[in-house]
Amino acid sequence: MQLFNTLSAEERAELIDQSGKQRLTLSFYAYAHIDNPKAFRDSLFLAWNPLEVLGRIYVAKEGINAQLSLPADNFYTFKDHLDTIPFLKDIRLNVAVEQDDYSFLKLTIKVRSKIVADGLDDATFDVTNKGIHLGAKDFNQMLEDPDTIVVDFRNHYESEVGHFKGAITPDVDTFRESLPIIEDMLEPHKEGKNLLMYCTGGIRCEKASAFFKHKGFKNVYQLEGGIIEYTRQVKAEGLESKFIGKNFVFDHRLGERITDDIIAQCHQCGKPCDNHTNCANEACHLLFIQCDDCKEAMHNTCSAECLDIIQLPEEEQKALRRGIMQGNMIFKKGRSEKLTFKKSGDAIPDEPVAVVPRVKGTRTKIRKVLIGKGEHYYPKAGVGQFSLEDGGLKVGDKVLISGPSTGQQQLVIEQMRVNGQEGTTATAGDRITLNLPFRIRLSDKLYKVIA
Repeated sequence: MQLFNTLSAEERAELIDQSGKQRLTLSFYAYAHIDNPKAFRDSLFLAWNPLEVLGRIYVAKEGINAQLSLPADNFYTFKDHLDTIPFLKDIRLNVAVEQDDYSFLKLTIKVRSKIVADGLDDATFDVTNKGIHLGAKDFNQMLEDPDTIVVDFRNHYESEVGHFKGAITPDVDTFRESLPIIEDMLEPHKEGKNLLMYCTGGIRCEKASAFFKHKGFKNVYQLEGGIIEYTRQVKAEGLESKFIGKNFVFDHRLGERITDDIIAQCHQCGKPCDNHTNCANEACHLLFIQCDDCKEAMHNTCSAECLDIIQLPEEEQKALRRGIMQGNMIFKKGRSEKLTFKKSGDAIPDEPVAVVPRVKGTRTKIRKVLIGKGEHYYPKAGVGQFSLEDGGLKVGDKVLISGPSTGQQQLVIEQMRVNGQEGTTATAGDRITLNLPFRIRLSDKLYKVIA
């Protein structure tokens, strides 16, 4: 009985390419009492694996938290299966604002002690005794009430790129940190204020709403379905979006644009920007905000130190990071002292610092010739391997890498490895490896740009 993945991420990406099927990215959660989470987990894997479901799902005695993708053709079969589970029947599915066939590349279903880590150890706390749910229209109206306090129950790196105007944005790395901070801050307002809360898809603020009711707060409300459902309702009903900027998401996209407002800055140069990236140095992998100019200059790294490291041969990089545990740095997100322009908490602006530019005019046609294709997908590092099928390539040539997810990326080759060794020229039949400020897909094509 297969209860685990048998394909690597790169093999799965290739199968997605070959299938030609459009995939849907969606999420849902439910707080419920599950007596045997392990048996429930296994039943989900057996039902979902044949449907080509991929994603990250957590199951606990308190419920389920699921973020996943699946072929659009299998959506209704998947929904029918959910309806066979009493506490998931007719559950709302939050479909992503922006779709990407590669948002997830494995099906991972894990049993956890809780579906949202809250740091609480209180047997009398009932997570199902939640606050009042509000749709987008009612949420907007309550925001206008002077007796309303609105709180963002996401982490600082999420609210930095997008939030509701006037919201309290706690300077925290985790959800568990926010509960005692907000409780102390709002203690004087237990009776007289409306406590209005929101998060990405609803799961964190639903637990928070139950927590604050448990603590004696009288008027507790939450945004139904979180920012994702709010955005859908705003578009469907023609409402004003009180949320500005981007909604951070926890797959490789790292964000969905909700409005054209940019409220954040590049952490390296201070230029208006709200694009998160992970440092290309695999021993660092720090999450931070980086503009296109810094991405090009720093080769997708967060510091001069990391830039130097990624220029080394892969064997030397592995030797440098062997035995060094830097996981805490990875999950400190934008906290690194290397980043000059990071912001959080009260420093996050309520007004945009820029607006996403609208590109006008005709597209310049690029003269190019197809010379190869993507051969190896590195899911974390900004490294791509290509097989040359026709013609040659040398250091100094301009190339274009093109694919349905990658788009069209141009760059000048400054260095490359040919068949595993440092080299300056390559010919048909060679495998070349390039350091890139982005991640390639196995469907990507390599073109040589003709001057």
